[in-house]
Amino acid sequence: MDVEFAHLSDPGKQREHNEDYLGHVVPASPARARSHGWLFVLADGVGGSEKGEVASQAAVEHLTAGFREASAFEGLSALLMRLAQEANVRIYEAGRSHSPGGASMATTLVASAFRYDRVVVAHAGDSRCYLIRGGQARSLTSDHTVAQEQARIGLLTAKEASEAPTRHVLSRSLGNDLFVNIETNDIQVYPGDVLLQCCDGLYHSVESSEMAAVAGADGDLSVAARRLVDIANDRDGSDNISVQLIRVRSVERVGLYRGRPYKLR
Repeated sequence: MDVEFAHLSDPGKQREHNEDYLGHVVPASPARARSHGWLFVLADGVGGSEKGEVASQAAVEHLTAGFREASAFEGLSALLMRLAQEANVRIYEAGRSHSPGGASMATTLVASAFRYDRVVVAHAGDSRCYLIRGGQARSLTSDHTVAQEQARIGLLTAKEASEAPTRHVLSRSLGNDLFVNIETNDIQVYPGDVLLQCCDGLYHSVESSEMAAVAGADGDLSVAARRLVDIANDRDGSDNISVQLIRVRSVERVGLYRGRPYKLR
């Protein structure tokens, strides 16, 4: 597999500091790409919590360090869930040990790991990952908010959830509780696919159709990232704005025999 990527984080027009944090792991060789793969992580420190920027940085740094140190060919879903839960415990304990009165600090998390011809997306909170394919963008994640949880069990309609006052209240995040339920999604990817990871500061101002139009074309991803952030700032800019764009250049189709990969012709 081969990918190209770009990312950008902006504090927005009204915030004095940026509580978002981005990270990635690029394999140093083709052999490392096969045994470990690529990782992209985005975290949005929860507004209103103490030291949200500390929580987001801790989450990203733990996942990237753990990904680099992982055993060769470790399953990506299990690996991301393990690393995210470890990061959650660290943030939870740090928040209660060092903040006045034991106040917590928390962060959202979305991470995508690529290997061979697949991507595994893991997330907690309302940061999102979109797949752009064929000129359209669809979300690979479901927001972990009180309103969306109520919509999933039929207490609210989709329209009601989009307008409810609890649409911004997180039902899951790293650091809020000792255990967090990490949601994962494993899909096959194809050359030309683009994955877009972002915080709510972007998708609250930029429609998915606009994301596909800006980032889906075969152009410079850095220019596309800048354009998306500029659109969000022009329309609102009241929150931090972060985006990661990952374009799949090529894939290697494999099968598994007794847990070991082999190349498919």
